[in-house]
Amino acid sequence: MHNLSIDIGNTSTKVAVFANKEIIHYQRLNKISSDDLIPLVDGFKIGKSIISTVDEEVEELESFLRHKTQYIRFSALLTNGVCNKYKTPSTLGLDRWAAILGANAIFPGNSSLVIDGGTCITYDLLSSEKEYFGGSISPGISMRFKAVHEFTGRLPLVNWDAKMPVPEGRDTQTAIQNGVLQGIINEIEGFIALNNIKESALKVILTGGDGDFLFNQLQNSIFAPQIIKDPYLVLKGLNEAIAD
Repeated sequence: MHNLSIDIGNTSTKVAVFANKEIIHYQRLNKISSDDLIPLVDGFKIGKSIISTVDEEVEELESFLRHKTQYIRFSALLTNGVCNKYKTPSTLGLDRWAAILGANAIFPGNSSLVIDGGTCITYDLLSSEKEYFGGSISPGISMRFKAVHEFTGRLPLVNWDAKMPVPEGRDTQTAIQNGVLQGIINEIEGFIALNNIKESALKVILTGGDGDFLFNQLQNSIFAPQIIKDPYLVLKGLNEAIAD
């Protein structure tokens, strides 16, 4: 029997089938329905399933999964041995919490800084004692480019290419690109340096839609040996919540 993890976000849904801790199937969907789940549940003989969602209207999916599997909805109450000391756990983003559970599973006994480069960039620290106090939420890359344009009178909305290096600011367009992108890299290095003071043997895990870009830009950083990327960290955390 296998486990099914579903992460329903603002822009897409990520689905993974696990054999123990190993992902044996992954797909990304714009929208998901019970019809999408039928071949997964039947084909992979799903025993347990879990959904993390920002959308409250998932009754159809939950009804299907309850009928076919042992189903639970993910929440911050599922701790897997991690002590959640966030002051308002009811407002804690589920993707942030799932990523912490994933980090704890990948690096048991280690401190971890999880950096999720999505719509916002989040920084979350898990101590070596498995304690989580919270972290930081910062504007993401696209949000910063939009803000530069929308909150000024004449600055343009600038595009950026995740496959290109950060340009030098030789004109208005490249100055905006440099300011946003290099600013984020400096920000990340600052957070890593700060948390290196708090925790020894710190592991840094990059995830999220902009994770590849951020990882590539940090390869020349003094912190590069500490950094790994894991685009499936949230899904792994969800799987931990239902693992035996």
